[in-house]
Amino acid sequence: MLLALPVPALAQLPKKVRRIGYLSNSNPSGESARSEAIRLALRERGYIEGQNIITEYRYAEGKRDRYSELAAELVRLKVDVLVVAGGDAVVRAAMNATKTIPIVMTGGGRDPVEAGFIESLARPGGNVTGVTNLATVLGGKRLELLKEAVPKLVRVAVLHDPANASHVHELKEDLPPAARALRLTIQPWEVRAADGFEKVFATQNKQRPNGLYVLASPLILANEKRIADLALKSRLPSMFRNSEAVDAGGLMSYGADRAESYRRVAYYVDRILKGARPADLPVEQPMKFEFVINLKTAKAIGLTLPQWTLMKATKVIQ
Repeated sequence: MLLALPVPALAQLPKKVRRIGYLSNSNPSGESARSEAIRLALRERGYIEGQNIITEYRYAEGKRDRYSELAAELVRLKVDVLVVAGGDAVVRAAMNATKTIPIVMTGGGRDPVEAGFIESLARPGGNVTGVTNLATVLGGKRLELLKEAVPKLVRVAVLHDPANASHVHELKEDLPPAARALRLTIQPWEVRAADGFEKVFATQNKQRPNGLYVLASPLILANEKRIADLALKSRLPSMFRNSEAVDAGGLMSYGADRAESYRRVAYYVDRILKGARPADLPVEQPMKFEFVINLKTAKAIGLTLPQWTLMKATKVIQ
């Protein structure tokens, strides 16, 4: 009887080895937290690497001109499902490469309906589904939390990569209304290469911002520790999208609970490998959010955070 118990669950899993394509706009090191979380979540569902699944990883290393090439390469391998780890441009590259292979988004970029990737969240309608982390939509909430933490905040420097389409959209469409409502002035700070961070801080500090809002891209994510250090040196209260930046010395971050999002990616892969159509799998929005504060950084820049701000935090680094 004991031996018979696992049989119904195992019978639901694919009997043959299935191939998963994993397309990332980052590099193996920068992508490891997400890819490993998805791998473990798949394992919990019975998918074991090398036994009943094989994952083909392709990393663009932050080079946008490689997205299409790598997506096409994975399509030629005839993967059963294509997991896309990145923002709008990498999702679009995958969509251009195939109209038939199911594509699972991991949450980056704009609203997928607004971006034209799906027809609606409830019924995607094509070969794309997955999760959206509301990365750009939450910009107003991040500004609100930064203003609450720094009541005298007036000028906010927004560090962004102008080559990133979602950054351009957020700067033009999402942030201005929120900034006006909070009576904040936005000062765009462009950074185009890894050697440009020190220069932009040295030059743009002449604008005398009293807050820093950091967008996310492969270039920026790869240099978060440097950005956090420069913000600390400039005594700028900083707001990031992801908690790793706060662990590295940034002041605060606010965004979707990414660990939960990664687990949901495994859910989509599982459903598709068992025969579900992406068109019929609703795209999920986050239900849990993380607000992380680094008190060591606050103390270092001479900032006393309001008690009500601290009470909202899901994690406080002492």
